[in-house]
Amino acid sequence: HECRAVGGIRSTIERTLADMLPRSSQRVAEVIKLANRIAREYELEYVGTEHVLLAIQSEGTGVGAAVLKKRGITADKLRAEIDKLIKKQMEETWVFGRLPGTPHFKNVVAGAIKQCQEIGAKELCTEHLLLALLLENGSVACKALKALGLTHDHALADVRELTAAGSR
Repeated sequence: HECRAVGGIRSTIERTLADMLPRSSQRVAEVIKLANRIAREYELEYVGTEHVLLAIQSEGTGVGAAVLKKRGITADKLRAEIDKLIKKQMEETWVFGRLPGTPHFKNVVAGAIKQCQEIGAKELCTEHLLLALLLENGSVACKALKALGLTHDHALADVRELTAAGSR
């Protein structure tokens, strides 16, 4: 599969991501744009891990999406699990405002860079975001993926298999 360098990114989250990820794929840029759109659909003023996860699945062409598909994690199952977790989280919190990009989101970006380096990839792609989401304990995305039966070890094995087939 093909990853290309990112150009002209606009939003604050996208600019921050671009600064942190000078060698990220065009697909990652698209996922971040989708995550922003999904957060707005939820009428939220922040981008959380759940939005990144839904965006990886929604974008649909990256290795991250292929891992979800291989593990039987459909859009409907994913959204239902995330909606359930968000509802529970909203019931448990009194927070009235959040900054764009939650702390979990920022940790996932840093974790994705680390996953990319550990795998030895030339640029950051959706599979690195997915792997980092699985390591961000306590985040909505991590809880949803674990509830749907996906572990970091399984995802890493799938990423290695799928990227070897695409011979990066």
